Amino acid sequence: MRFAADTNTIEERLADGLSRVEQLFDAQLRSPFPAVEELCCHAQRYRGKMLRPTLLLLTGMGSTQGALIVTESHVVAAATVEMIHMATLVHDDVLDEASVRRRCQTVNSLRGNETAVILGDYLISNAFHLVSRVGDPALNLRLGAVTNALCEGELVQLSRRHDVSLDRATYIEIVRRKTAVLVGACAEIGARLSGASEEVVAACYRVGEHLGIAFQIQDDLLDLTGDEVTVGKSIGRDLEKGKLTLPTILFLEREGARERAAILRAIETRDGETLKSLLLASGAVRGAREYACSLVASARRELAALPQLQVRAVLEGLADKVVDRAN
Repeated sequence: MRFAADTNTIEERLADGLSRVEQLFDAQLRSPFPAVEELCCHAQRYRGKMLRPTLLLLTGMGSTQGALIVTESHVVAAATVEMIHMATLVHDDVLDEASVRRRCQTVNSLRGNETAVILGDYLISNAFHLVSRVGDPALNLRLGAVTNALCEGELVQLSRRHDVSLDRATYIEIVRRKTAVLVGACAEIGARLSGASEEVVAACYRVGEHLGIAFQIQDDLLDLTGDEVTVGKSIGRDLEKGKLTLPTILFLEREGARERAAILRAIETRDGETLKSLLLASGAVRGAREYACSLVASARRELAALPQLQVRAVLEGLADKVVDRAN
């Protein structure tokens, strides 16, 4: 009974912390200009699972033996990383020519690419304005390095579009940079702001990095096998934009010449149904999911470094949901 009570307390404190994050996020983006205010309100519909702020707040509570406190610095940092993440979503929709996100129209489909690009830039600008309130230059530098890596990942991915020779290692490195470095930094920052040891901080980063890669692999699988109503956003964009993802890479690694020729034809003709059928029948989709699950298992092992057992249990549940989801 003691364990259940403590878990409820953690969940209540997390819910309160996330509420504070949302309030701060909304306040930061208020503008005296109706056109800007309207765009920011629309972009806020992109707010979904709040994985990154949740991870930051939980590692903040779980990485030391002290009281389970969500400080103002944690709240500011959590709102900042969510703002950076939202900026990447707005920009991603431009790159992918996507029309649906979180079951609503994307900014680019409503107002055009120019507006979407500037809105993404505005979100990034506000993120760094907001985090300056913490008064920690090291935090600003860390998030600056993270946003650099995000851009590098996207640039490398753009350079490898329509490249059927893309190998697994390069794919993982692209995913690590464009997605996982931010998730890893969230877990790391939560621990660091609580005064955790360097050993715990490093373990928290690895937790986030593993989960970030697994999350992106699952996103790629949903783009291939999901439906737009359930997923809540445009699907089939990876094939349309010439992005090889892990199932296709695994298929090309394992299969013979005739099978490879068949899937290359499907890619060239943008035949999504044939591509999906070949990848499912070959076991490549299953192989990609198994790899994502292995990353979640690695993240769970790293959680052993956290001294707060009850917070660790909540984080283990969060880790499992990274791949066990349909949107």
